[in-house]
Amino acid sequence: MKYYEIATGYTSIPAKIGAATEKDVEGQTKSMVKMGYDVVIVDINDSDRADTNLPITEVYMPQFFNSAKVVSLGIVHKVKRVLYSISLTHKLHNIIRKSKEPIYLHFHNQYNMFFFMKLTSKSLLKNVTIGYTVHSYIWYGKYENIKETIKKRYFQEVFCCQKADRLFVLNDVVTKMLVDNYSIDPTKIRKIFNGVDTDVYDETTVSDKEIEDTKAKYGLQGKTVVFQVGSICPRKNQLLSLQMMLPIMEKNKNLAFAYAGGIIDAEYAASIQNLAKKSGMKDRIVYCGEVPPGAELNKHYVMARFTMFNSSAEAYGLVITESLSASRPIFVNEHLIESISYWKENEGEGIIRITSDFEKKVDMLLNDEVYYQSMKLKSRKVAYDKLSWDASTRLHMQYM
Repeated sequence: MKYYEIATGYTSIPAKIGAATEKDVEGQTKSMVKMGYDVVIVDINDSDRADTNLPITEVYMPQFFNSAKVVSLGIVHKVKRVLYSISLTHKLHNIIRKSKEPIYLHFHNQYNMFFFMKLTSKSLLKNVTIGYTVHSYIWYGKYENIKETIKKRYFQEVFCCQKADRLFVLNDVVTKMLVDNYSIDPTKIRKIFNGVDTDVYDETTVSDKEIEDTKAKYGLQGKTVVFQVGSICPRKNQLLSLQMMLPIMEKNKNLAFAYAGGIIDAEYAASIQNLAKKSGMKDRIVYCGEVPPGAELNKHYVMARFTMFNSSAEAYGLVITESLSASRPIFVNEHLIESISYWKENEGEGIIRITSDFEKKVDMLLNDEVYYQSMKLKSRKVAYDKLSWDASTRLHMQYM
């Protein structure tokens, strides 16, 4: 069988900006190639694509659609999604018609699969198996609170889940929501996890000089850094993380809070900076911008003593695995630990639950070196042994 991983068209692979789904497609394909599977990524064309050895076939779109302005969410971006999906459909039709063997198409975006299915005849799909992974965070919460949003903005995803031959989810919440409310056949649903590239996110690849240089870029020389990664918006809860850290930073003048991610909500981003000014610790509260994934992001994880992930809703939470792989313990809020089984199963293995005794746990990481080193070792071990892309791909391929 020939496998095609269908990239979303949001930005080209390898991603040069924070793009979790693109990192997922890249990571799984790398692992599949290593394991000997015949796999190709179908991706938006990009004359400025980052260097890669991955097998990629391109879908034509004007280069304008790969600019940073178009990648930012807005009406033009939505138009891009539709146009890319139509162009992608044409590309896939050509691939299917030329193929002499069974084909597996693995979609990761609702627009892409929705338009493909609507514009493709059943006869063309006789030797094609369709897979779809639900990456959306929207499925969290009570159904009564999200059903109107799903009806207006995620009706395509419901359609994709109904039409897919293989349906992959990242947590049990999505399974229950789809089965209970949309009559999705539970026998075709499989829970998987998104892996991490343990070769890229690895503290041993970063020198002491690179750590100090990264800190110096933000004026944090000699500081002990706490780091959080994620798009700057209320859902990612950077403001709450900072509020939790401020009393500790007040007592520890050597402690700094750094955060990175693309700005989705400018007003929210401004509120973080306003709090930084009011706290009187603005020089120790630093926005790092949108850090490119891979080696550069790894340096930022490694410059930190520990990291935080305080999101109110996630399908999975890739930055957790990245932090663990970089040997950095990570604080995760109780909601995510309770709703995503992978984090609950590995709690204590570098994953620290945010509870009422948060300050005590932070103090242990800062001042108990034996405890801190053991948590670092546990972080790396759980990422390498259980959460790598190779482990994820082996699980995934059982169901393909």
